[in-house]
Amino acid sequence: MSAERTNWAGNLTYGATRVHTPSSVEELQDVVARTTRIRALGSRHSFSDVADTTGELVSVAGLPPRVDVDTAARTVTVAAGLRYGDLAEQLHRQGWALHNLGSLPHLSVAGAVATATHGSGDGNGNLATAVAALHLVRADGELVTLRRGEPDFDGAVVALGALGVVVAVTLDVVPAFDVRQVVYDDLALDTVGERFDDIFAAAYSVSVFTDWAGTTRGWVKHRVGDGDWTPDPAWMGARPADGPRNPVPGMPAVNCTEQLGVPGPWYDRLPHFRLEFTPSSGEELQSEFLVPRAHGVAAFSAVAALAGHIAPVLQICELRTVAADDLWLSPSYGRDVVGIHFTWRKDPEGVAPVLARIERALSPYEPRPHWGKLFTVAPGQVRERYPRLADFRRLRGEYDPDGRFGNAFTARYLG
Repeated sequence: MSAERTNWAGNLTYGATRVHTPSSVEELQDVVARTTRIRALGSRHSFSDVADTTGELVSVAGLPPRVDVDTAARTVTVAAGLRYGDLAEQLHRQGWALHNLGSLPHLSVAGAVATATHGSGDGNGNLATAVAALHLVRADGELVTLRRGEPDFDGAVVALGALGVVVAVTLDVVPAFDVRQVVYDDLALDTVGERFDDIFAAAYSVSVFTDWAGTTRGWVKHRVGDGDWTPDPAWMGARPADGPRNPVPGMPAVNCTEQLGVPGPWYDRLPHFRLEFTPSSGEELQSEFLVPRAHGVAAFSAVAALAGHIAPVLQICELRTVAADDLWLSPSYGRDVVGIHFTWRKDPEGVAPVLARIERALSPYEPRPHWGKLFTVAPGQVRERYPRLADFRRLRGEYDPDGRFGNAFTARYLG
């Protein structure tokens, strides 16, 4: 089986009978119009079966790598299959930036948007919140554009590929900015619980990494120009790292973006990992649950109580914050959230019972799983946590009345 037929982690083999890689939008329209069951394939970084199908897959990676900046509108229209890292470098050269980036710059723009992938920051919405317009091919092969402010736009942005194949995305941009990234060692878990809000309000983007076995670090990213910055020798009781770090134990620090407070461009500081290296560990599974910010400390404590079960099958856990949005299928729809992310060892049998324990422990706190990660939450429980799901079903009926873009995943979780 070729790598194209498996996801990035190799834990999922796609059931597709064929993978198309059209080189033009017109060719893509033809493929969609004459295929009875088809799904869009992004950078294959999802660990769930969100992109799987027993029909055919279509990759937009072969479309022309369009990057068109509109300086008056402060937007960029970008080919859907372009990776964030490639887009970011081109934007920066023209003096522009995106408001935030995910941990990995390796993700395709359309795939990250469709699954509400996110970075961190109390004031930062997920990557999909930057979308000003979507350009997609519907089930009938027609190319349509949906713009912010139009009816149903908020339902179409995070759509799990269920409305059509996105060929380009128009994103908001801001003037380019620099960031200082500082890692702090020996952050106490008790301090995380006691000073939760202070920690995540400390900078433009903050992550807390813990292995739940004694090693906890703060990754603090200061936007240059947001007030004076001086090194803090005892930030939250922790100490500045004496050299570069990798969040994943045992992985080389050279894989990561520059730290130690050295200022640098936004695209080379906001992600944790460099585009030219394998992200994270490369041999892993991932899960993430996003809980309302009001439940953040309680959810953190519930997971901490399971540390003895989690640590043996864990590589690293990351805590992040994401601002609320209005996108119907976004896990941060209508509420500020805390993301509790798990990078597991590549041990499905060992991870499964631990994942189930975590899901039970978090269930009182209204968690919404990340669509692209592994979870076993009952479909009915997932559906009831999205108050606009009925509206999305109606929209899906208009764009894809025959279920051409459906799969087992959408059947389970969207109904």
